[in-house]
Amino acid sequence: MIIVYGSSLAPSVRKVLAVIAEKGLAAEHRPLAPHDPSPKFKETSPFGHIPGFRDGPFTLSDSSAICHYLERRYPEPALVPSSATDYGRMVWFDQFADRFLGTAECKVVMNRVVKKLRGEPLDPDAVEQALTRDLPPLLDYLETEVNGAFLVGNALSLADLAVACPFASLAIADYVPDAGRWPRLHAYLGRILDRPSLSSIRC
Repeated sequence: MIIVYGSSLAPSVRKVLAVIAEKGLAAEHRPLAPHDPSPKFKETSPFGHIPGFRDGPFTLSDSSAICHYLERRYPEPALVPSSATDYGRMVWFDQFADRFLGTAECKVVMNRVVKKLRGEPLDPDAVEQALTRDLPPLLDYLETEVNGAFLVGNALSLADLAVACPFASLAIADYVPDAGRWPRLHAYLGRILDRPSLSSIRC
């Protein structure tokens, strides 16, 4: 039995759930926050980061490691390209989504969603910085990279799921890229986020 620990508000958790769904696998999702004291979660993520992952006796943390494990363990349908150039680009977009998009997305979602739910003081300056300074150059870059239905090659890959997931969280925080400024990106995200593997995920 596959078990995924962590709130799907986190793009990293959503990405793993989407990969599992695209591969047609059954999984149990146990939403929880980072550093949850549950012993079962700690078995899968010794440093308390989400997602935590279990596949029978095997446990793993880190969303990219989990997705690459899933690709090797359950290779069909393939979500990792076979060519060296496409594989390299896929790894780049996965890292881009985590290191760049995720950093900006977190400032917005933490304040507009998480802190609000916890009743904690908000940081409007951090949100403003993310929306006006951090995100626009990243979206400008993606607008130049979207040249077809998918980011890499001619089929859905981990690159598409990784890039789309931060935007799913941003949408929950009432931010969607402006279709007038980023028309190709806006249309691309609509197609990817409408896939059942992503649209069916609930926080």
